[in-house]
Formats: sequence, structure tokens, C-alpha cells
Amino acid sequence: MRARKTLIAAATCAAVLVPASAAMAGTGPAPAPRATPKAQSTAPSAEGNPMSAKAQAAGVCSDAYQIGTTAYIDRGGQHAASVKQFYSPKCKRNYGYLWVWQSFRDKIKDYDVSVGVYSYSKDKVVGSVSWAPTNAQEFWSQPAATVSDCTAAVGSLRAPGDPQPGQATSSKRC
Repeated sequence: MRARKTLIAAATCAAVLVPASAAMAGTGPAPAPRATPKAQSTAPSAEGNPMSAKAQAAGVCSDAYQIGTTAYIDRGGQHAASVKQFYSPKCKRNYGYLWVWQSFRDKIKDYDVSVGVYSYSKDKVVGSVSWAPTNAQEFWSQPAATVSDCTAAVGSLRAPGDPQPGQATSSKRC
């Protein structure tokens, strides 16, 4: 009985170690050809797309990505705009980004907007751009040579009749 159990265990182990079939180089179906990489979208988005037409017109480098947290400009208890900071490793520049929410745009047709990068080291806003009046949705600052500084994106949005603009500052990044 003991020999029989040993024989069955040995046969089972051998069966597990022997492959059911062997593949040799050059056999089997050919691998599928690699798909051509899709072109990156140029559509503007709330997330911020450095490939959008407005980003490219502002000189945003295509490898830019968001750093820090998003800040919000509120009006009447609701988000009216988002403010973000972007960084490009290739160009070594920071950018401010402001996106006006559609719910705000549906109510207010023309408004004033500004966006830039605040340098804590220089104690000033760099690369700031302003638009007045506008009804656009996507706004990028000019490139800011502030990568060695602590920075944050700053943005403002003012509707007609508002004495002061709403403002927001993204998180400080060093």
C-alpha cells in the first residue's frame, strides 16, 4: 500500500512537470501587429489638456501635467471655475490653468478672467494673462520660469455686477 501511494505521488509530480505541448521559436500564430499609437486629443477639458489649441497658443509644452491640488472659485455657493497648476519637465516651466464650469457659463454670458503662477520666492504672479469680457471656457497662463521656486496657480473670475472677482489658489508646490 505504501509503495502504491509513493508511485501515485511520483507519477502525479512527473505529469505536472511535463508540459502538455512544447512551443518552439517560430511556431504558432504570428503576433498581431502593433497598433499605431493614437494621436493625442486636442479637445479642451476640465482636467486641462496641454495639446488643446488654446494651450498651444499660450506656449504650453505638450508634456505638461497637473501638479498640486485643484482649487475652486465659488459663486452663489456653487463651483464656477477650477484653477490648476501644470508643470512641463521638458520645457522646465509652470503654467496656470483656469476652466470655467458650464453651469456658470449657462447663466453668465460674459465675464472677466485672469490666470497665472504665483512665485512665493519672488512674491509676485508670473505669466499672468487676463481676458475681459469673454465667454470662453479654457484659459492658460503664459509659461513661467519658476521651477526652482515654490509656486501655486492663481485665478480669478468676475461676473458683470460683481464688485470683486472670485479668486482661488491651487496648493503650494516646492
